[in-house]
Amino acid sequence: MLQFEEGVRKALDARQPVVALESTIIAHGLPRPRNADVADQLEDAVRAEGATPATIAVLDGRAHIGLTAAELARVANDHDIVKASLRDLGPVMARGGSAATTVAGTAHLAALAGIGVFATGGLGGVHPGAMQTYDESADIQALADTPIVVVCAGVKSILDIGATLERLESRGVAVIGFRTDRFPAFYLTESPFTVPWRVEGADRSRTSSQRETT
Repeated sequence: MLQFEEGVRKALDARQPVVALESTIIAHGLPRPRNADVADQLEDAVRAEGATPATIAVLDGRAHIGLTAAELARVANDHDIVKASLRDLGPVMARGGSAATTVAGTAHLAALAGIGVFATGGLGGVHPGAMQTYDESADIQALADTPIVVVCAGVKSILDIGATLERLESRGVAVIGFRTDRFPAFYLTESPFTVPWRVEGADRSRTSSQRETT
């Protein structure tokens, strides 16, 4: 069951821009109380560009599409909130639990809510040694299966970036660099790899070009 924050519901009904945000970075990615400040800054950054932020989390068994200030503070400060990827949403919701959603979980819920754009930090990908361990993030499958645009800072620098790009290509996921030829590696702005496509802006009139990855 989806529960919409009032401002998000109004924006969606009016066909105004809405940007989904994940909650794992708030609950598990940053130390307290810095995490609460970053949560507010992320939402403010979306509002500054004329869109409505929709931070997504599961609270008391319900998937929340957008959080009130009190709910955002709860995610930031409740030590009992677990981390939920796509596979975890069913069990968490069935038991009436609360969870911060990962990239895969957030993308899934955002798409169900009719949100077309999701902004986050670094994605998961293929881990070093995955040929033996099969250690590959659920984010790759979610990107392939979910009809949503994900704006991010690439994949985490500790991952096998080359293998991740190969898997994204195999799964048919378009990878586009925004005003850059290099694939970023969160927290790094560049990696040794190029992007297959580059765009200069969101407007269709802006130029785009195809490039060979290395």
